[in-house]
Amino acid sequence: MKHFSKLISAVEITNKTNDKIAAFVEYFQTAPDKDKLWLIAIFTGKRPKRPIKTTVMKQWCMEVAGIPEWLFLESYSTVGDLGETMALLLPEPTHHIEKTFSHWMQEIVDLKSKSDAEKEGFVRKAWSGLETQECLIFNKLIGGSFRVGVSKKTLVNALAKFSGIEANQLMHSIIGNWDINEISFDDLLQGEHINYDNSKPYPFCLAYALEKDLTDLGDVKAWQVEYKWDGIRGQIVKRNDEIFIWSRGEELVTEQFPELVAAIERLEGDFVIDGEILALKDNAILLFNDLQKRLNRKNVTKKLLEEVPIGFYAYDLMEWNGNDMREQALAERRSLLESLFTAENTSNKTLFISEIITAETWEELIPIRAGARAKDSEGLMLKQKNSPYHTGRKKGDWWKWKVDPLTIDAVMIYAQKGSGRRSAHYTDYTFAVRKDDGLVTVAKAYSGLTNEEILEVSRFVKKNSIEKFGPVRTVKPELVFEIAFEGIALSNRHKSGVALRFPRISRWRKDKPVEEIDTIETVKQLILSPN
Repeated sequence: MKHFSKLISAVEITNKTNDKIAAFVEYFQTAPDKDKLWLIAIFTGKRPKRPIKTTVMKQWCMEVAGIPEWLFLESYSTVGDLGETMALLLPEPTHHIEKTFSHWMQEIVDLKSKSDAEKEGFVRKAWSGLETQECLIFNKLIGGSFRVGVSKKTLVNALAKFSGIEANQLMHSIIGNWDINEISFDDLLQGEHINYDNSKPYPFCLAYALEKDLTDLGDVKAWQVEYKWDGIRGQIVKRNDEIFIWSRGEELVTEQFPELVAAIERLEGDFVIDGEILALKDNAILLFNDLQKRLNRKNVTKKLLEEVPIGFYAYDLMEWNGNDMREQALAERRSLLESLFTAENTSNKTLFISEIITAETWEELIPIRAGARAKDSEGLMLKQKNSPYHTGRKKGDWWKWKVDPLTIDAVMIYAQKGSGRRSAHYTDYTFAVRKDDGLVTVAKAYSGLTNEEILEVSRFVKKNSIEKFGPVRTVKPELVFEIAFEGIALSNRHKSGVALRFPRISRWRKDKPVEEIDTIETVKQLILSPN
C-alpha cells in the first residue's frame, strides 16, 4: 500500500500531465505485476463493489477516535471529504502493516462474504496499522469513492512509454473484457485477449479556428461546407465482421452505443468512418445535456435507449475494404462515403451523412453560420475538396467557423482554491444571476482571468468571506463578470433550471454594479432566441 500511496500522492500534487505520466512509469517499473493489474483495473472502472457502507465506517471512526458526532460533522464540513476526514481523525498507528496493494484489494473483494463483525474487525485492524495517507486511500477504496484526476488516456500514455506498445492498442486491451485473476500483466499489455488488427483506429484529422478573411480562402466552390455538430467525435471501425467505436479521446466506447453497432452491422464491406455521435430523436438533434446521459454507462437500459436514442453523422471515410484512403482527395472520399450511406442502408434513422451546404459566394454563408445555433450546431466546417485526411491539426485545409458565444452578466458568490500551481489562490468560482429578490447559481468557471486578476480576486475573497463549507468560501456578492458559453438548455438537475455549455469568464465587469446583472428570466430567454 505504501508504494501505491506514494504514486497517488505524486499524481495528485501536480497538474502537469508529463509529471503524472512519469509517476505512473516509475510505478510500472518497480511494482509487482499483480499490483500493476489492480492499478489498471481501478483506473478503468473495474474496481470491486463497495463491501461496507460509509455510514457504518463513520460510526466506527467516531468510536476509535473517541469523539462525538457533532465534532465529526464539524471536521467533515471543514475537510469536505469523508475518507480524508476519517483518516485525519483516527489516532496514530500503533504499528505498520506491510502488504502489497494487490493483497489489500483481494482482502477488500473477499469482505463481501464476511459477517458484519468480521468486516468491522478488518477495518479497525487496518486503521491501526496505516499511516494517514495510506489510511485515506484505504478508506476511499473500501468506501467506493476512490477517484483521482487522471484520465484513461494519461494512464495509457504512461503504459505506452513504459512498454513501447502503441497507445491505441493498449487502450483497446485494457478497456476490453479481462479478468484480473486469469491474465498476466504482460499478456494484458500485449493484448493476448483481443485482435487489435480488427479494431485499430486512425488518428483524427482536426481543424483550427478560422483566422483568415473568407475572401482569402479563394473560390468558395473549392471548399466543402458542413455544419459543425455539438456531440462526441467518433470513429467507427468495421473489419472482418467486427465493429468498434472510438472516441476522439482514444477511448473504446462501443458498448455505450448498441444502436450504432446494430445499424453498422447492416452495412456491407469493411470501412473506417469519421463522424459525430449525437442524441437524435424524431429527426431532431437533442442537446448535449441529453447526450451526456448516455456517456460512460456500463449498462444501457431499455428506458435510456428510448429516452435518448443515438445517431451518427458521418463526415469522412479513411479506410475502404482494407485500403487506406487518407491520402486521396476529400472529394473522392466523400463520393465513396455517399455510396456507403445510401438511402436503403440508412433507412433506420440512425446513420446519416453530413449535409453539404452549397453557396455561390462566401457572403451567402454568413447568415447560414449566424443561424447555426438554431439547428443545435456550433457553426460551420470549411474543408478543401482536394485535401487529404491529415493526422492531427494542419493549418490551411480544414477550418472551423464557429458562431459567437452567448454571454450573460453574473455575480460571483462562491470561491474555492485551485490545485497544483493554483492551490495558493482562489481560482474556481461559482456565479449567480438574480431571481425574484435573491440570487440563484447558474454556472461555475475556472478560466478566463489573467494572473493579476486572479491575485486581485483572491485578495477580495480573503477579505470578504462570509461562510465556509469545507474548501468553499461564500463571498459578498459584489464582483460582476461576463460569462461566455456555447449553449444553454433547460435542466431539472440544476436549481436555476438551466445548464450552460462550456462556461468561462469572458471579462471582469468592473464597470457594472450588481443591480444590473442578468435575471434568470433573461437567461432563459436565450433558449428561445439564442441569436
